[in-house]
Amino acid sequence: MKSTPVKIGSSHPLGATLRDGGANFSLYSRSATRVELLFFDQADDARPSRGIDLDPCVHRTYHYWHVFVPGVKAGQLYGYRVHGPAEPAPGMRFDPDKVLLDPYGRGVMVPATYNRQAAAHPGDTAATAMKSVVADPAAYDWEDDAPLHRPSSQTVIYEMHVRGFTRHPSSGVAEGKRGTYAGLIEKIPYLQELGITAVELLPVFQFDPQDAPPGRVNYWGYAPVSFFAPHQAYCSRQDPLGPLDEFRDLVKALHRAGIEVILDVVFNHTAEDGAHGPTLCFRGLENETYYMLETDRLRCANYSGTGNSLNANHPIVRRMILDSLRYWVGEMHVDGFRFDLASILARDPAGHVLPNPPVLWDIESDPLLAGTKLIAEAWDAAGLYQVGTFVGDSWKEWNGRFRDDTRDFFRDAGGSPKRFADRMIGSPELYGHKEREPEQSVNFVTCHDGFTLNDLVSYNGKHNNANGEDNRDGSDDNRSWNCGVEGPSDDPAVERLRNRQVKNFLTATLLSLGVPMIVMGDEVRRTQDGNNNAYCQDNETGWFDWTLLTRHADVQRFLTLLIARRRLRDTEHERRRMSLNRIIREADGAWHGIRLHQPDWGDHSHSLAFSVRMRQEQLRFHIIMNAYREPLEFALPPAGPDGAAPWRRWIDTALETPADIVPWRDAPALPGLTYRAEAHSVVALYAPASEPNDGF
Repeated sequence: MKSTPVKIGSSHPLGATLRDGGANFSLYSRSATRVELLFFDQADDARPSRGIDLDPCVHRTYHYWHVFVPGVKAGQLYGYRVHGPAEPAPGMRFDPDKVLLDPYGRGVMVPATYNRQAAAHPGDTAATAMKSVVADPAAYDWEDDAPLHRPSSQTVIYEMHVRGFTRHPSSGVAEGKRGTYAGLIEKIPYLQELGITAVELLPVFQFDPQDAPPGRVNYWGYAPVSFFAPHQAYCSRQDPLGPLDEFRDLVKALHRAGIEVILDVVFNHTAEDGAHGPTLCFRGLENETYYMLETDRLRCANYSGTGNSLNANHPIVRRMILDSLRYWVGEMHVDGFRFDLASILARDPAGHVLPNPPVLWDIESDPLLAGTKLIAEAWDAAGLYQVGTFVGDSWKEWNGRFRDDTRDFFRDAGGSPKRFADRMIGSPELYGHKEREPEQSVNFVTCHDGFTLNDLVSYNGKHNNANGEDNRDGSDDNRSWNCGVEGPSDDPAVERLRNRQVKNFLTATLLSLGVPMIVMGDEVRRTQDGNNNAYCQDNETGWFDWTLLTRHADVQRFLTLLIARRRLRDTEHERRRMSLNRIIREADGAWHGIRLHQPDWGDHSHSLAFSVRMRQEQLRFHIIMNAYREPLEFALPPAGPDGAAPWRRWIDTALETPADIVPWRDAPALPGLTYRAEAHSVVALYAPASEPNDGF
């Protein structure tokens, strides 16, 4: 790049924008006294190839520093040095020795010499800092691709980790593509066969992998340093623009397969930690703007449990969050977002909970985001729990109550059937007051945070010693049951029981009203050896072991058939757009125990049954769930108005494969009006109004 004279530039848009034979750079910093724009030829260069000192009398408009540099092209590496008061008492932490990322940078290059500790201590970081990348989003050929806008009632979510999905040698992906966006593309046929309709990717914004205990790495990615740049390490290419192109290739390929892309986004904190953390970006630009501070101004408020909390309702941060979401939808074509610890976004700069948080209403009401899936993890690490009360008209919620009550029921915890029954019909106890559709509830039993489904039925307690924190990290509230043996077992009876419990949980998740979500590998009983907080385990603990496809083929088959029927069931429901309460009224549901119309809601109850007539499908269902340690004989209602039609058995998790679940048209007819449900089992019966011909 020639050192041609620079021009004044414009304060809008923020970030680096290619135009007119060069690039415009714009940066917000209210309290800075001087700003230097630095260009680098390589990510690990100790000195910039060019530095531009921005004259505040010329290159500053209000609180925005800007300059136009001719000759800049896509792929150029750059960063900033920002001068200003180093006065921690009032909350200002400027450090011109630190090379800073552009908050609006569309790409990030991480040098091999990157050093998180260097950014936390005095000294120059030019050689060890991450660098931003000038990008041209318009240069990519999307080939008429667009977000899919699949109705929520037809959505089945698969939460997954980009790297972990194909990093294991057994994945069959070539070494250079294992653990990358390109590697995931190769496995799309597997996702199609399973039947899922949306992948929810653990964080793919550029994060700091060194934000972890000594000797470990941040594997999950909940340590963002940029809200616009795809994570570089998930790209098989090494050039600066590779991550943008390869991520877009992934989105386009998933859309062609009919699969939506939901991003797990972290707008509640960054990787800069607390007062003694590294200066990578936001801290060195305007600390008191980007972060909530305690009253002493020396410390960051910590509602995230990670050292800081983003000041999401400050106008500058609100704009950045909204601009990020608009970018990922408009330029990167993603279909939705799951907001990590979303309740932090409901707090004002002092940490008080706002009844109508501006940033959340900005997101909900933005016209570009209309139709985008918005999913809230409606709690934070400081005790704020908003499941059932999160603001807005279109937000979906991770239903943590579904997880807890379903786990309680199948481990036969006292008093759980009544709560579990409410979860199965869309949690009207939580959501009925809003007159919303049941898909407001995202139903899950496991997620990345906690036990895998295999470990939920194999461990009574967490085993997190490998994380280096003396087993103190991770939740102690697991509501798990090890089926009699802690950890792996060679006892065939224990293994059969665990397999049955896994299928019980999958059945409850897929048959419940709401949006079902399953976790990568649960369909083949992936284990983390009892680790319920594997955030720093970038190894076989956190990876998908593809040899499990053979070992647990029956579980994968079971889930595949469940999903296939689920997707057929919900097509008509979405067309009619019924509210949760209307669905319950129209379903003609009836709760039962072992005797008809006599459900046992007591503290010592162990089982549940219910029958429902789905008018739009002309079908009657009868579901039996026995969490007791002994078999129980359940009375069955007449299968049809005249009692002539027989019940057909679709599912019985106590039976061996392939009888545990059968294709819809192959369901055997049952004689009589009783059914013996084995211990710890789920049974699903149906009676069609006419012979089925849909193949499921």
